[in-house]
Amino acid sequence: MRTSEGVEWGLHCCLTLVWLDEPGPVPSARLAAMFELSPTYLNKVLQRLTRAGLLTSTPGPRGGVRLARDPGRITMMDVVTAVEGADSLFTCAEIRQRGASAKGATTREFGRPCGIAAAMRRAELAWRRELAARTIADLAGDAPAASIARVRRNYARLASAA
Repeated sequence: MRTSEGVEWGLHCCLTLVWLDEPGPVPSARLAAMFELSPTYLNKVLQRLTRAGLLTSTPGPRGGVRLARDPGRITMMDVVTAVEGADSLFTCAEIRQRGASAKGATTREFGRPCGIAAAMRRAELAWRRELAARTIADLAGDAPAASIARVRRNYARLASAA
């Protein structure tokens, strides 16, 4: 299964917001600078997270983003769905019912999903369950203290340069 880089950036931004623990909104341009990303690109990801209710956005010169709810109530699956959408990863086109391989088959034979579609669905459900069971708070709690300190130092450096 492949997800876009936007999912990774969305997760890292949520995690960074937890680690920074800023009293006010964090400017999206500063988040983009921290990851050396195009602000335009990152804003598209942040807008999707905001539309999904995972972030709140404050406009203006002192604006930015912050988590919309407690990080223990934002799952990795929430971020994936916000960025990628809720569509299934695998869509069965029922190719088994086409061409010469389908000749002579009964309609009863095609009454249930094929084994491929069933296996793909089970795999996707397991993937979604795993991501739904892990929260941003879990990720933050699993991070080494050195990583948190580094992110805070780099953010402070960027803030003082602004």
